[in-house]
Amino acid sequence: MNRRKIIGGWLLISVAAAVLALGLPLLGAFLGGRDVSGVLAFPPRPPVLALPGFSPAWFGFGVAVEGVVYAVLGWLLWRCRRRPSGVRPFPRWGWAALLWLMVWWALAWTRPAWLGPLRDWTFTPLWLGYVAVVDALCVRWRGWSLATRRPAFLLGLFPLSAVFWWYFEYLNRFVGNWRYLGVEHLSPWRYFWHATLPFSTVLPAVVSTVVLLGAFFGPPRRLMPLRPAHPRRWGWGGLVLAGLALVGVGAWPQWCFPLVWVAPLGLIVSLQVLSGRRSYFHPLARGHWEVVAVPALAGLVCGFFWELWNVWSLPKWVYVVPWVGAFKLFEMPLLGYAGYLPFGLECIVVAVRLRRLPLMPDSPAGE
Repeated sequence: MNRRKIIGGWLLISVAAAVLALGLPLLGAFLGGRDVSGVLAFPPRPPVLALPGFSPAWFGFGVAVEGVVYAVLGWLLWRCRRRPSGVRPFPRWGWAALLWLMVWWALAWTRPAWLGPLRDWTFTPLWLGYVAVVDALCVRWRGWSLATRRPAFLLGLFPLSAVFWWYFEYLNRFVGNWRYLGVEHLSPWRYFWHATLPFSTVLPAVVSTVVLLGAFFGPPRRLMPLRPAHPRRWGWGGLVLAGLALVGVGAWPQWCFPLVWVAPLGLIVSLQVLSGRRSYFHPLARGHWEVVAVPALAGLVCGFFWELWNVWSLPKWVYVVPWVGAFKLFEMPLLGYAGYLPFGLECIVVAVRLRRLPLMPDSPAGE
């Protein structure tokens, strides 16, 4: 019976989150009088919106806000720092993984003619190499990795990751902040596989990076715990705000586009709180702020490599961002990198949802 309750609760939260996450942007687009005929088109057709151009005032405001965010993150990481428990030899298979990564990096940027059809498939093997190298570094600095201790969990992240990122592709149909080049000739079936395979590497990359960073950051000493007096009130408040944010994404994309990266997180966590279950952030009640700082940093690290390896690859993505789209690092506007902070948290929250299924191992972030 207990197992049935676990599965039932997991499915209830998942279904509720899916209905709200998919339906609320559509509701917003309807209320905003927008044409949603292309939302379900496949391959996806991000809308071509008349977005505002660069604004020095908004850019300055963004710099100020993000400066505070990065300062807080840096302070948390400093308080959470720790020395690794020991350094072990870098495994031999790690050197093979590093060579694999370097070869596919070169192939992704040069696209030699002799590679043939594989020229369009370099992203997935490149990121498989990243995951393997990070796992090897985990073995060196922690003595274990997802591949060596949590193989079922790691493998389960790949299909979950594909579904996870397809949802952000769905949200992009409302805001149109990025689009792909070099995929125009693909049929719907080929587009599905060209997209799904790379999407499947997102969660393994971020979660593996979380495990690696866990060697250098742990529970801080004497840091204020976060214990909301009325969790259910906070849960309802968070659910309302997340719902309004998703409605805003559909109705007013030129203003609400940053909420694409925070609304899904608020939705999932609020539903967990309202269901009476412990959310991923429950350790904050004991002052364990590393559960926020480490995944945020992992998202930023992976974001840097995503943008780096994208810049001279094909297929690739480019951005169209209102107000603050100038001053880019690779293809990403500088202020856009802050979106990887909540994205890292979303990745680990979703990964922990997988861990809570029966027979799945414990969360790697909690070790």
